[in-house]
Amino acid sequence: MYAELIERLTRLKARIKILEDALHVDDGDKRVRALEDKMAQPGFWESSEKAQEVISEVKRLKKQLDPVREIGSTVSDLHELAQMANESSEASSFEELSKETDAAEVKLEDVELKATLNEPHDSVDAFLSIHAGAGGTEACDWARMLARMYTRFCERNGYDMHEVDLVPGEEVGVRGITYQVKGPYAYGYLKSEAGVHRLVRISPFDAKSRRQTSFAAVDVIPDLPENDKDITINPSEIRVDTFRAGGAGGQHVNKTDSAVRITHLATGIVVQCQNERSQHSNRATAMKMLVAKLIRMEEEKREAEVERLYGEKGEISFGHQIRSYTLQPYTLVKDLRTGLEVGNADGVLDGNILKFIKAYLRYRKHLDGGAEDPDLDSSRL
Repeated sequence: MYAELIERLTRLKARIKILEDALHVDDGDKRVRALEDKMAQPGFWESSEKAQEVISEVKRLKKQLDPVREIGSTVSDLHELAQMANESSEASSFEELSKETDAAEVKLEDVELKATLNEPHDSVDAFLSIHAGAGGTEACDWARMLARMYTRFCERNGYDMHEVDLVPGEEVGVRGITYQVKGPYAYGYLKSEAGVHRLVRISPFDAKSRRQTSFAAVDVIPDLPENDKDITINPSEIRVDTFRAGGAGGQHVNKTDSAVRITHLATGIVVQCQNERSQHSNRATAMKMLVAKLIRMEEEKREAEVERLYGEKGEISFGHQIRSYTLQPYTLVKDLRTGLEVGNADGVLDGNILKFIKAYLRYRKHLDGGAEDPDLDSSRL
């Protein structure tokens, strides 16, 4: 009875050892101890800037190492308890140990997944933008549907979502919308959504009920802390325009030019924010978005040999999509990068997109030179 459980726990221990080796956990522990010794020395706070750098590195290392240590300890304890129960032929604890092993495996999969989020900005918050593409009214409605999908995803996974900018559609939906998403590894998870999303359905706006194809582009950039920006923008390199923020009217209509649009003259990048109360706040948020876009542009230049997010996105039209959502004549959502298919399109549009995110992160790990991953076929997602 216990033999299969013990074998399962043995396999989990082997996966943890591979993870520890890949993350150089022992070296990381030594580094943490050395930094903590440095923090305990007299005069550590004489340079506030250097002290903050040390503290930030300790926090970053612990955030990476502690979950690995914790799941390793849990699985080792379960393995020992299973062996003891097997030797004493104790049947009463088998069900409980099986449930705890199930929970440990789920936790390990989460730790393994986060271990793939090791790029410089994966752990920070994110800005997520949706722009309607080819398809007119249909595309604006499709952009609205995507906005709801991501809102539901954030609700389900404990992320805070704040609307930063909104351009309504001429008739329905949205022409463009930008959210600030706050939570652990928000950028690392959501970056997989950057690209063109294609919808095929019977149009609710067509009196003849013909099938229509619509497109919308999703863009995701990191929301960088103030002390984590390695790009300085010269004021002469940008043009700042202010305008009156849109609204529904009534007593809350914006009567001042508080909305801000910033254009980076050298690259043509345009960002805007209008949902904060003051022009100063809108400008600060827009500048954060501009810096993040410039940083990601530099990252993509350095990694041109690998498919990057912008390269996959292309133009907002047929032939450049990363994911296809078909509602008629059958229901299917297919990611064209990983090959993952989900038949429950309604569930996906209700925010159940974690399967696609996990599959993409494993796909990226494989492309970047990682070992062949059996999870690329989504069998364990």
